[in-house]
Amino acid sequence: MSGHFITFEGGEGAGKSTQIAALHDFLTSRGISVVCTREPGGTPNAELLRDLVVLGETGRWSALEEMLIMYTARSELVRTLIKPALKEGRWVLSDRFFDSTTVYQGYAGGVPLSRIRKLNEIVLGNFGPDLTLILDVPTNTGLHRVASRAETISRFEKQKVTFYEQVRDGYLQIAKENPKRCQVIDGTQSQMDVSQQIEQIVVKHFDAELAP
Repeated sequence: MSGHFITFEGGEGAGKSTQIAALHDFLTSRGISVVCTREPGGTPNAELLRDLVVLGETGRWSALEEMLIMYTARSELVRTLIKPALKEGRWVLSDRFFDSTTVYQGYAGGVPLSRIRKLNEIVLGNFGPDLTLILDVPTNTGLHRVASRAETISRFEKQKVTFYEQVRDGYLQIAKENPKRCQVIDGTQSQMDVSQQIEQIVVKHFDAELAP
């Protein structure tokens, strides 16, 4: 039996990393083998590309150039890690996937969505996640969380507020257009409440395999 692919999406400070770790523990407790990864990155080569696109000043790359770098990294990640893991029957949890490109480089960055869809078709064909969990938080809440971290600030965390508002709107539009795949979760709830809601969504979505 092949595994399942779940992606976590959301703007800056949405809490994706925390919830991926929580879902990993939940699935592992059910006897499921889980692989966690992230985008851009997830493999040695893709991590090099991550540094190129994430670090530096905001104007380092155009949105179109960012998109091309993202899909180069994505292609290798899918080919060398995600698809092999799924074939082995493992579940893959990814911090971001193609919806991030649609939102950051498309809705907020200005690359025509038709171009992104075309490149996605060329690189991935019909491959995509079985379930996408979108953690939604107000823009100011997310930015406040980012500011409180003791971490290096990425290029994508240095944009104007209007950029992040477009990111949030883009995610909500994607969820509206893909109701079977995407679930929006209120990320302003406590971490425990968000985790419990995610567990309920995952159990319902994959009920036959997660039944007690």
